[in-house]
Amino acid sequence: MDKSRRQFVKAGLAGGAIAASAALPALAGASAKEKGSSAKSLRILMLGGTGYIGPHMVSEFLRRGHEVSLFNRGRTNEDIFPDLETLIGDRDGGLDVLKGREWDAVVDNSGYVPRHVADSARLLASAVSHYLYISTISVYESFAVANEENSPLAAMTDESVEEVTGETYGPMKALCEKRASAEIGNDRLTILRPTYICGPGDRTDRFSYWPVRTQRGGEMLWPGMPTDPIQIIDVRDLANFTVDCIEKNIFGTYNTVTPVASYTIGDLKNDAVAVSAADITAVWVSGEFLAGHELAAGSSIPIWASPVGDSKNVASVSGERARMVGLQTRPPRETCRDILSWWKTLPAERRDTMRAGLSAESEAKLLSDWHQKNI
Repeated sequence: MDKSRRQFVKAGLAGGAIAASAALPALAGASAKEKGSSAKSLRILMLGGTGYIGPHMVSEFLRRGHEVSLFNRGRTNEDIFPDLETLIGDRDGGLDVLKGREWDAVVDNSGYVPRHVADSARLLASAVSHYLYISTISVYESFAVANEENSPLAAMTDESVEEVTGETYGPMKALCEKRASAEIGNDRLTILRPTYICGPGDRTDRFSYWPVRTQRGGEMLWPGMPTDPIQIIDVRDLANFTVDCIEKNIFGTYNTVTPVASYTIGDLKNDAVAVSAADITAVWVSGEFLAGHELAAGSSIPIWASPVGDSKNVASVSGERARMVGLQTRPPRETCRDILSWWKTLPAERRDTMRAGLSAESEAKLLSDWHQKNI
């Protein structure tokens, strides 16, 4: 696996689907009485449901009048949905609590190990009519090409490996898809492949770094060229589409991304400035320069990837198939605005430590070196 792919997949590994977030008070207040859909009430099983993307999905199911049961280990945000049935278990050999039960559909947003996905899919094959698995665009074999749902997938050299790392994350998720298909059958399976999942509650700070850093003002490093494309998906848009797929029996595999070539790093800069009302001096630093400078530990350039070489099509993943069946993506400026509003509600110690992006020291050093180079 080439270095650029490892770096991208590692970024995916750190995504919201893996990281659990702090509870969102607005989500916990959702009620089954707040019906936003005319669809019949369905019984939904969430494998997970209390991390980052799960609460948004649970809240949307509840808003539309559906009944939700949670299956998890009871270790993350266990108080976020106190009125919901929570089945305590473990995907690693602890599924017995699910035996003998039936639901209309299951949403699996916590499956990273193929054996775990196979076990849950096998057990639930006769208990549900619809299995929806949250995967990732990191499943694709190469980003030197523009991918769509039928593009070649990454493969595990050793399928017995169960350690999730930067190198194994994408191939393991691809194998999870394969195992779910083998147990459920494609006629009852939906696979969603999101790109960077952004929005309120994201503890990775990958997208949040940009509006939060912009808010601080001053001279600010921006990578590459303003025209370099990026792709994201707002967590609420992913949640809405997930519920749509269950309600409308939408089966198949779908990339959940913003449209190709519709958003750039320059657009993100403009949005971040607009929602923060900050005064910044944007310094655009070439990808070649950044590639040649080792960043300090804990620092990174999130969301953006060099538009040349093996990673040049990371932001060129087609989402047309999903849009044809109803995926809608909100303006990224709305995501930026809502992230800043949510960010202000966090404790000071959390706001003082970004989990992605450049540290102030790394940014200052890079800017100084860049200016010296261009004297």
